[in-house]
Amino acid sequence: MKTIEIKGTFRNDLGKKSTKKVRNEGSVPCVIYGKEKNIHFQAPELSFKNLVYTHEAHLVKLNIEGQEYNAVLQDMQFHPVNDKILHADFIQIFDNKPIIINIPVTVEGDAVGVKTGGKLIVKKRTLKVKGYANDLPEKLVVDVTELKIAHSIKVGDLAFDKIEMIDPKITTVVTVATSRVALKTEEEEAAEAAAAAAAAEGAEAAAAAAPADEKGKEKGKEKDKEKEKDKEKDKK
Repeated sequence: MKTIEIKGTFRNDLGKKSTKKVRNEGSVPCVIYGKEKNIHFQAPELSFKNLVYTHEAHLVKLNIEGQEYNAVLQDMQFHPVNDKILHADFIQIFDNKPIIINIPVTVEGDAVGVKTGGKLIVKKRTLKVKGYANDLPEKLVVDVTELKIAHSIKVGDLAFDKIEMIDPKITTVVTVATSRVALKTEEEEAAEAAAAAAAAEGAEAAAAAAPADEKGKEKGKEKDKEKEKDKEKDKK
């Protein structure tokens, strides 16, 4: 796993006014959760560019006024409107102690299900793993070549050297679903079948009603004839 260096300065004043001033100056308030104590510092927001805008996981070397700390990014908070970094949390790492970190998932291969009309859906963009810093990969490569429609790859199906998967084994990582086009076709076929059935029922009902209508018409004609005969009698 690659290492990114970020330089910063210690923070002594942790109040709201001081934090606001740090942000206004273009820096990010940060904290390192260490083994013995937590360390508060600030670093220019631009120095986080290679750590945030990447599809790979990285180790971080924090150089704070000449003192170096090996760490991994645990959490980062962003402004809901302008996406500026509001705060960053790091966890100090040690060679003899495993760490838990989220590592990005990279899909590899052309799924069989996609070739037959399915749609590949990545459910988990990152997976939580546990391992020693030197054993952690930059990304988790998942081969989907043999994945068919309606099939999926779960955490329990994956295994990587020297690291332990932390997410539940039943968690779906990637799946191949029926494409929208295929779903639309199925819905259209069902609608057409329903319309055809309704039309058939209507035709049967009309056919059943026809004899009754004919009888009604005949009775109406007979009544009209009787009325005409009555009128002739009255004239005489």
